[in-house]
Amino acid sequence: MPSLRRPHAIRKGSTIGIAAPAGPIDLERLEAGETMLRKLGFEVRRREDVAARRGYLAGDDARRAAEFMELVNDPEVDAIVCARGGYGSHRIVSMLDAEAVRRAAKPLVGYSDVTTLLLWQRRCAGLMGIHGPMLDRAASLSAESRKSLVNSLLGMGPLPRIAGKSLAGGWSEGRLSGGSLSLVVASLGTPWEIDTRGAILLLEEVGEDPYRVDRMLQQLMAAGKLSSAVGVGIGSMTGCESERYPTPSVTEVLEEILAPLELPVVTELPFGHCDPHISWPVGARAAIDGDRAEIELLEAGVSKR
Repeated sequence: MPSLRRPHAIRKGSTIGIAAPAGPIDLERLEAGETMLRKLGFEVRRREDVAARRGYLAGDDARRAAEFMELVNDPEVDAIVCARGGYGSHRIVSMLDAEAVRRAAKPLVGYSDVTTLLLWQRRCAGLMGIHGPMLDRAASLSAESRKSLVNSLLGMGPLPRIAGKSLAGGWSEGRLSGGSLSLVVASLGTPWEIDTRGAILLLEEVGEDPYRVDRMLQQLMAAGKLSSAVGVGIGSMTGCESERYPTPSVTEVLEEILAPLELPVVTELPFGHCDPHISWPVGARAAIDGDRAEIELLEAGVSKR
């Protein structure tokens, strides 16, 4: 694994490139997101074919991979924000140039399916990324979410404390890793497999029945990914209910599996498919306090030049 480095902080007036590495784009939503970025003080750049569609993908694999690498290599693009998740990042990572990504050291922002890109970038390029909101939901983002995103990109403001609900007490320090639970599980056995050794594992999910959440957590357990972590934080578990099997609830599943780990565990953290959606840097040092139910960032996810 390459040594870890932080991407370069950007400034107001910097140009943000828009990538569509996964699912197809709703152009109206994308334009609303671009308007948001401009109001926040940034310039925006994207390919004309960003709204290409091939079934459940934003164009074919070659288009999406080429788009991403063009943004990486373009000297006038300072950061990359993904348009949406869905599915597709898994299909293009083998086509990306890890050395070029590391050299460019540009902040990459996304979540959901973009978890794959963030894990790949961390493991194969040795570069931190930002787990944060994307453009297809920009019109509904709260001021808190927007401020968190801007501060993450610029490396501004005090390092945040993210508060939730305590599931298991204790305190530990480690580097943040994780993202979408299903994509974290999908990384197992790949070159970008999540490394949880000494890490604080942060997970969120959307639209998965409790038994599926149970199964994915059991797989992480069997792979040694929970026992090697030093703490666990759970974000939004949006729409994770089942009409057919109303019990146990997803909350009860989390309690049953995570509480016995003898690790600090904090749930209901404000990130994922929710608002506010607080941005956090993948790979940055942080502390988790299970008694106070919070995670404190100990370093910024970007480096000022």
